[in-house]
Amino acid sequence: MEVNVREDRKLVDVWLTNAEKNDPQIQAQLKDIYAKYKKKKYLVAVYQSGSRDLYESTLALLAYNKKRVAELDVQREKRQRAAAVER
Repeated sequence: MEVNVREDRKLVDVWLTNAEKNDPQIQAQLKDIYAKYKKKKYLVAVYQSGSRDLYESTLALLAYNKKRVAELDVQREKRQRAAAVER
């Protein structure tokens, strides 16, 4: 487990390996971390290693984001055209 405390942002990031994410001792340590930093009003973010292929997952995410941006652009253009017609 790797714990990084960012005082300037009031943020704690915790990185867990595949073995650690299911370890009861690590889970108990996480509860302690949550309690300690909740008192200080910090945000605790826990990152867990996944089991899927990182390369393939990243490609899929990029493809989705590209498609979503195009959809949002089309919606924005339609709203702009409708607003122009109303003027």
